Amino acid sequence: MKNLLLSKLKIKIRMSKKKNLFIFDNFNYFNYEKNKSNLNISFNRVAFIFFLFLTLGFIFLLKVIYLGSLEKNIYKKNIAKSDNRSTVIDREGNIIAKSVILKNVGINPNLVIDKKRLLINLQLIFPNKDYKKIKKKINGKKFFYFQKKISQEKYDELILLGDKSIITEQKISRIYPHKNLFSHLIGQIDDDNNGISGIEKSLDYELKTMEEPLKLTLDTELQYLIREELNYFSDIFKNIGSATILMNVNNGEILSMVSLPDFNLNKREKIEDVNYINRASKGVYELGSVFKTFTIAAALNEDVIEPETEFKDLPKSTTCAGRPIREYDMKIPSNLTAEQILIRSGNIGSLRIAQKIGIEKFKSFLENIGVLNKIDFDIEEVGQPIPFRWGKCKLATSSFGHGITTTPLQLAKGYSIISNGGYNIKPTIIKKNFKEKEKKNKILNEGVSKKINLILRKIVSTKEGTANFANINGYEVGGKTGTAQKSVNGVYTKNKINTFVAIFPTSKPKYVLVVLLDEPKINKEYVYHYKDGSGWKQKGTPYNTAGWTSVEIAGKIIEKIGPILATKY
Repeated sequence: MKNLLLSKLKIKIRMSKKKNLFIFDNFNYFNYEKNKSNLNISFNRVAFIFFLFLTLGFIFLLKVIYLGSLEKNIYKKNIAKSDNRSTVIDREGNIIAKSVILKNVGINPNLVIDKKRLLINLQLIFPNKDYKKIKKKINGKKFFYFQKKISQEKYDELILLGDKSIITEQKISRIYPHKNLFSHLIGQIDDDNNGISGIEKSLDYELKTMEEPLKLTLDTELQYLIREELNYFSDIFKNIGSATILMNVNNGEILSMVSLPDFNLNKREKIEDVNYINRASKGVYELGSVFKTFTIAAALNEDVIEPETEFKDLPKSTTCAGRPIREYDMKIPSNLTAEQILIRSGNIGSLRIAQKIGIEKFKSFLENIGVLNKIDFDIEEVGQPIPFRWGKCKLATSSFGHGITTTPLQLAKGYSIISNGGYNIKPTIIKKNFKEKEKKNKILNEGVSKKINLILRKIVSTKEGTANFANINGYEVGGKTGTAQKSVNGVYTKNKINTFVAIFPTSKPKYVLVVLLDEPKINKEYVYHYKDGSGWKQKGTPYNTAGWTSVEIAGKIIEKIGPILATKY
């Protein structure tokens, strides 16, 4: 019995062991499967999170790249359509106006972390700045520009500082390397990069859209030399303003146009003073005896006179509608040929010649050569001659340039036509490709120009003429003087407008040079020299006339630029 019980107990124990073993094995298996599942879940979670972050990062990167490219594209677009402007060059390729990227640096005091450190770093890069003032600004709260138009080298040094308070900006700006030299012709732009005067305004759209540089007919070297002479003589004759035009009489290309006073284009100054107008194109004046050339030319064109036609018993004065008309020189002879009337600049003789022409034909002639109506030009700053009603007295006074107005630019055009064979030309400062065989519009009869040029030459080369100071050996200069009282609000004053128009060489005219002085004064110390090699000289200005002021300047200019014209053109 006892043995039986022991046997049953052993069996039970074995079964229990097996059961325990079974249970143990099952437990281990269960736990293993559970851990494996947890590992998979953890790995999947990490992978999912990693993938999520990777995806989000990639999307963010794409967005940054897109926005960056968009910003870049917008920047380029803005430059192309609003900020950038085509470069302007002279006929030799020299830059007159150019758009450049300027870098400016400012400081935001609210973002400064270490003021002392910032000041030390700035001083190392910019040792010459006033840091007492800068320190006060940094201690403030307002943003301020630390340095404008900074160099690339300095710009890079500032960037390397990594200071968040240093704010940098890049801006498209228009620069003019020659400052004042072409101020009236090139003109200005406003803060929005829109042209407001000169070429910058008249060709605003073209300059914003064209890719190639805009080439002008102007010559920088000639412009500089002529402006230099005008400035020098402004100190001599104390005139309030002056103007010159140098133009090719055969194609209308303007090589130089100067008006004083001028201004620095880089400063974008608001020019409100009337003295800052472009006297060469916008100034409207009574120009006096320079009109007598037109009177003679019109008479020759109408075939009512020849240079040798005699006018006898010319009085020293006459009247028209009760108003006196006098000779400016009472020593002028009473018997003169048509040629001598122009050489001696006779008022009464010019009147007689105009009467032979008649009102309608004289008016038509002046209109044809472009001195009566507003001229079509490349810039908008163009003057409008004052209109008037024609009559016998107006015909009389207009014959010698009294009571009739025009601009120096129109004067240059008129003289170009009557000297170049009678062909119409359009003054321009924009370089064009002229066709050599292009048909020109001839508005004067054959032979008129040759006769006029011979007379203009005698005005300069003979003692009877009024422009001897322009008689330069080797250049065959011809021309006509004009001295006129300045009219202010319809009242004639003692102030004068002195003008000289030069044509050279007269045997085959190529250039016209206009020199105008606004209210010149006599200089008692200036020493005059004849330029024909005679050695004659005189100290002091005896008369405030064009022959003693404008002619002297023209002669000096031609002496300077003559060799350049001969070698370049």
